[in-house]
Amino acid sequence: MTGRVGWVTAVWILMAVAGLAALVDWVAVVRSDRGLEYVAKPAVLVALTLAAAAIPAHSIDLVDRRWWFVGALACCLVGDVLLMLPRDLFVSGLAVFLAGHVLFVIGLLQAPSPPGSPPFSFSVAGLLVAAAMVIAVEAVPGSVLIRALWSDGHRSLVPPVLLYVAAILTMVVLAANVGITLALTGAALFLLSDTLLAIGRFVRPIPRGSLSVHVTYHLAQGLLVLSLLR
Repeated sequence: MTGRVGWVTAVWILMAVAGLAALVDWVAVVRSDRGLEYVAKPAVLVALTLAAAAIPAHSIDLVDRRWWFVGALACCLVGDVLLMLPRDLFVSGLAVFLAGHVLFVIGLLQAPSPPGSPPFSFSVAGLLVAAAMVIAVEAVPGSVLIRALWSDGHRSLVPPVLLYVAAILTMVVLAANVGITLALTGAALFLLSDTLLAIGRFVRPIPRGSLSVHVTYHLAQGLLVLSLLR
């Protein structure tokens, strides 16, 4: 029992470290302190990845999903580093984040292990409803982004961006179907973060856009990790 309590405590300590690192990162963004951001932003994903990996078996029904999520979080960590570097590594970062979303999708396709499993639904009707709602929400910003890429000399980015959008929309749709509110909220915030990032980069600057991107992104990742806990 002592060992179990110790592991649970370790998970929550790591989540607290992630939260503290996120706050430091947000302050760094507000102050335009790139040096501090270079330390704080990766630290958030390091702590969240370790927290997900450290969840003890007695506190999780979704062991298979957990390891897919750990892989996805690791990809996001690499993507964070690539996008922070002074060189323009947007395409490389996009590719790594795409891999992360694919891993999240695979994780969300894993059914929970009985007994005591959380709710899980996987129906054609549910998927269609969720897909219709997600597409309706993302249709306008998505079309604006694609038109901007096409007209501003970034036509080569249209195919990979479309593939990326398809992956994250799939992630949100599946998160809506697993019956875990934290997973859906996390996936939706991830979509919002990526949308804000893309619009701010390729369409027009958004007031406090960088801060909004970072806050929604970190909340998304934290909620996806918490969705693994029972």
